[in-house]
Amino acid sequence: MNSSTCTTQNKGFTLVEIMIVVVIIGLLAAMAVPAFNKVRTSSQDKAVANNLRQISQAAEQYFLDKGLSSVTSADLVGSNATQYVKTFATVANESYTNTVLESTAITASGIAGARTVTLAP
Repeated sequence: MNSSTCTTQNKGFTLVEIMIVVVIIGLLAAMAVPAFNKVRTSSQDKAVANNLRQISQAAEQYFLDKGLSSVTSADLVGSNATQYVKTFATVANESYTNTVLESTAITASGIAGARTVTLAP
């Protein structure tokens, strides 16, 4: 065989090509993580606001049924048939207002350890 007709083919990627791919993946991850955190925060806040709406509506029904102007959250939320709202799981370790007063805001605090959501009447 003539050496001029024999060509060697190197298969694979060079170190520079692999480094470029790693840098591109790093840039994509750097853009995706903050966007993911923003969506997660928004989703948690919406779920907590929905729970607050359920508690508020249950309190209004309780006030109409019992003729009272205050109620504890324990009387509204639970698995008993006498409760107005079924038990719901916390979204981000939040805690809800213990006593709901007629025509006052209901608050969930400690959402993900830092945020507070309030539902005005």
